[in-house]
Amino acid sequence: MDTEAQHTERDRSSRPEPEAAEDRSRFALAARVTQRVTDWLPGGWITLTLFTCLAFLLVLNTFVAQPFQIPSGSMEQGLRIGDRVLVNKLAYRFGAGPRRGDVVVFDGSGYFGDADYIKRVVGVGGDHVVCCDKKGRIEVNGRPVDETAFLYPGDTPSGVAFDVVVPGGRLFVLGDHRSDSSDSRDHLGSPGGGMIPVKEVIGRADWIIWPYAHWTRLTRPAAYARVPSAGASHG
Repeated sequence: MDTEAQHTERDRSSRPEPEAAEDRSRFALAARVTQRVTDWLPGGWITLTLFTCLAFLLVLNTFVAQPFQIPSGSMEQGLRIGDRVLVNKLAYRFGAGPRRGDVVVFDGSGYFGDADYIKRVVGVGGDHVVCCDKKGRIEVNGRPVDETAFLYPGDTPSGVAFDVVVPGGRLFVLGDHRSDSSDSRDHLGSPGGGMIPVKEVIGRADWIIWPYAHWTRLTRPAAYARVPSAGASHG
């Protein structure tokens, strides 16, 4: 029997793998650094945990999702004053753009006023938006839009007539409570013609998260899903 070969094989198998040893070394180093930080911080592990949670929430609020409190009645009856919605900040980050019917939060500085606003997208770049047809409905690209499912009870689609073509990269937005909303209609003569640049959109409002009794998901109305693209409009 080749005992020398057996000993060599046992010796080789008993040695730690280089990668495993390196991983243990890194873990030990991270543990020592963490321990030094907790020793230095007043409150130790509790303080470190709080700082970690705060950092996570900051990253989440900056890049992923952000709560937004409804400041006025312009989006009633679906969104009431004081409701909090969760704004999806990733909705338009990967090539997708706002769609007709989306409820969006945007920075209105230089367009509506120095504040953040929440409105519904009625027209996107290239759309021909008209109010109103013979039945009092808004038309987008020649297709009348039935807004009764979300329009404030008793409101008409608009008390102001308009006929606009939305420039590329911009949005025509309206509040659901038309008689109590300052929106694109009120700024047609202002710089930008009342159209909000897509780049000023903070995100899409996807959920009502507070109060608990109002908890619901905000979906895109089917009426807007049936609107043809700008290139397929009919007169």
